[in-house]
Amino acid sequence: MSPPLPSLVVPRQELARMQLTDKQLEIMAAKGHLLVTGGPGSGKTTVSILKAAEMAGRELRPGQKILFLSFARATVSRVVEAIEYEQQIPYEQKRRIDVDTYHSFFWRILKTHGYLIGLPRRLFILTPPAEAIALSLVRFGYVSKNKLTDAEKSALNGAEETERLRLARDEGRICFDLYAPYVGDILHGSERIRKLIATMYPIIIFDEFQDTNAEQWRVVQALGEFSTLLALADPDQRIYDWIGADPERLDHFREAFAPTEVDLSTENHRSAGTDIAMFGNDLLTGKFRQEKYNGINFRLYEPYPDQAMTALVTTTYAARKRLVEAGRKGWSLAILVPTKKMTRLVSDAFRSPPAGLTEISHVAAIELDGAILGAEVIAFLMQPDDDGGHFQQFIKLLRNYFHGKGGDTPTKGALQEADNIQKAYDKWCAAQDAGKAISANSILVAMVAVYQGARALALKGNPDEDWKAVRNLLEQGACARLKELAQEVRNIRLLDRGTQLRQELSQDWRDSGAYRNALAITRQAFVQEHFSTNAKPETGVVLMNMHKAKGKQFDEVIVFEGWPRVAKGKIVANLDRIVRGNDRAEINDQARQNFRVSVTRGKQRTTILTPKGDPCVLLIGSA
Repeated sequence: MSPPLPSLVVPRQELARMQLTDKQLEIMAAKGHLLVTGGPGSGKTTVSILKAAEMAGRELRPGQKILFLSFARATVSRVVEAIEYEQQIPYEQKRRIDVDTYHSFFWRILKTHGYLIGLPRRLFILTPPAEAIALSLVRFGYVSKNKLTDAEKSALNGAEETERLRLARDEGRICFDLYAPYVGDILHGSERIRKLIATMYPIIIFDEFQDTNAEQWRVVQALGEFSTLLALADPDQRIYDWIGADPERLDHFREAFAPTEVDLSTENHRSAGTDIAMFGNDLLTGKFRQEKYNGINFRLYEPYPDQAMTALVTTTYAARKRLVEAGRKGWSLAILVPTKKMTRLVSDAFRSPPAGLTEISHVAAIELDGAILGAEVIAFLMQPDDDGGHFQQFIKLLRNYFHGKGGDTPTKGALQEADNIQKAYDKWCAAQDAGKAISANSILVAMVAVYQGARALALKGNPDEDWKAVRNLLEQGACARLKELAQEVRNIRLLDRGTQLRQELSQDWRDSGAYRNALAITRQAFVQEHFSTNAKPETGVVLMNMHKAKGKQFDEVIVFEGWPRVAKGKIVANLDRIVRGNDRAEINDQARQNFRVSVTRGKQRTTILTPKGDPCVLLIGSA
């Protein structure tokens, strides 16, 4: 085997000139397995990139690479961008660092070696919307999840898992939750594959390691037998307990690999010059060391819908003005809220603010299951009817929308809607066979009228214009179900997902004068999106659920929570709060960690909006 490439090593004196701290230099000098801990903005990711570059020059042989894995695609994109623009790293070293998500890496192993554990030779990705559709029949037999007893929840979870395993075993359709268990089986069952991966990736970096669940940890254990591992973790940023993250995970790593350990918890590079990181740490303990924190601002608003949204809109105006006047290019302002429902409420308020205020242009990071399934309907309506079964397939896709729009927590109403559509379609077919007219009160009357209008559209071969023409027709039509679908699709900018989708739709048209494969092309675009590492960092005003902010950073952050509903002087509801019901008895580590993660996304300033008279209980210090 050829020798390593020592000429690519970044000299230690060069590292010193890059203004690394003593702790970071200690990381650069470490050998063997390594555990790096530290809070938000402590420099874990930055130094790991430099460490990877140095090891790429010092320790890799030709054909080998270093693998950097993270949970969030946003983090992956940020790391890719940081590597690309890091001037101190030679191009040859950059080329030898692969950055990917855990899911994407696991899928590559599973697709290649899944047959070894009894899976079909051909495997297919079961995306979350497709999984929701596949499980809809199981879920239809139960009431909404929030109304189930513990025994019923257990029975439902068991039935869902049985169906997931059947889909994988019999049809080769693999949902994301099965990636890690199956990959663990593959790796623990084959020393040859463990060695093969180590030959390709002798060094693997695990970002956000504190959030690995038991099945992912099992994979890490197998990889660590022959590869050198570098784990990056913030023990106080573990916000995924609900999917199996274990507070003892760092101890598991210590026991398994006896790593060199470096603690960066006292360092802050993201929000240097502010007290944002200190405030975030104080949120964890409930003991606030200062009356004021530089970079942290509070605003109380009147606890009524219009007043609350007015306060948020005007606070957003002020933050946006600060960033624009600072002359910063590509500035970013995040609005972080506690729940999915509130993401939509705020997005609607930004489009049509109260009191005649000006609309706020923004991007909302909502749950996309419904939008993706709605996009499939629109794409299919752009396709010609080649086999006479177009309307039947349209009905199936519309049912898919209602089956899957709620993701893992579908409402009974949505599942019932899908069933109603099928029953109406069956009656319509029976009436046609009997030579009778469709019943005037059938839900299909308006649906068919809009469908026929879409089929009559004269498409031009311009994907942007044709897509919008179909969507607008559905939105303006008389069918409430299709109107809802079209409005849902407005929450995504499908053709902004890169020129590849636009080019493929255009090529489809050029090949045959029609969009004969629009549905397949659109579906593939979303599959690729799940594994894409090309997403650009968010700019402008970005609205998202607090959980989605993990791994991201913004120039400014506004955290906005809901308000109590009061009747006869008593609180009768207290929804969309950072702590459930804003009740001190509901305070737990999860709520504290989630709030801390949100607050520390801000690089320059974080503003917290909380209701007057019932402010967030996490802001009230403990004795």
